[in-house]
Amino acid sequence: MPRYARPSTPDEAIALLAEGGWTILAGGTDFYPAQGARPIRDDILDIGAIEALRGIREDKGDIVIGAATSWTEIVRARLPMAFDALKAAAREVGSVQIQNTGTIAGNLCNASPAADGVPALLVLDAEVELASTRGIRRLPLRDFVLGNRRTARAADELVTAIRVPTASAAGRSSFFKLGARRYLVISIAMAAVRVETDLQGRIARCAIAVGACSAVARRLERLEADLVGRPADAAALGVIGERHFDGLAPIDDVRASAVYRMEAAREIVGRALADAFGTTAGQGVAA
Repeated sequence: MPRYARPSTPDEAIALLAEGGWTILAGGTDFYPAQGARPIRDDILDIGAIEALRGIREDKGDIVIGAATSWTEIVRARLPMAFDALKAAAREVGSVQIQNTGTIAGNLCNASPAADGVPALLVLDAEVELASTRGIRRLPLRDFVLGNRRTARAADELVTAIRVPTASAAGRSSFFKLGARRYLVISIAMAAVRVETDLQGRIARCAIAVGACSAVARRLERLEADLVGRPADAAALGVIGERHFDGLAPIDDVRASAVYRMEAAREIVGRALADAFGTTAGQGVAA
């Protein structure tokens, strides 16, 4: 018979994980649909009762989002404007019912190439905090998600939090998602940006990430570098070119072709930047 455990503290959960063989269940919004009509044969470690894994707080220079914090809690939280992209992504995660139940760490651990939360967290330079009986370690998000349904989490580790350095909680951010319809849709392409400006209105720092166009969401570091020092206005969008998207590797599937995804990525990056700049320009960006 499969085992079921519902610990009430992180230490209890970590001790059980050290035994091996457990499948962690958080919101269950990905687990149950994937299960279908098949009986559950995994040993289930349900972390839904661990209150210490919920909520948002400041700690040691970081803004810390508990692993079991729901998308609805993120939307309702009072956070700097740099988190607006994350809040916009949270509103795109399925239906309201899914947002009430689904968790931020579950979204990351599921490691879908189209995970809505990943680009918005990448532009915040987020780190993933993992705990085990061996101690606590942190990984940059870009090193945590390894590929389609693959992460760097060891079998005995529990994701306890997502940490955003307060230095990365500056500036304005924006998130755009393209799907086959407006709501309840898996992304064809998505983009998140965060822009910091100096007193002269020039771009001091810029972070841009694209999701659903590679096995993992990716930062566009070449474009970020090319935008620094330019005025944060519509004219800056003219530098966007094909070379800035060379690191992406979109695929053909039932939702879109690889060519369409690449064009869509360029378009929505321009729109997200324009929104973060505070201008409505952003359509028809340069090739």
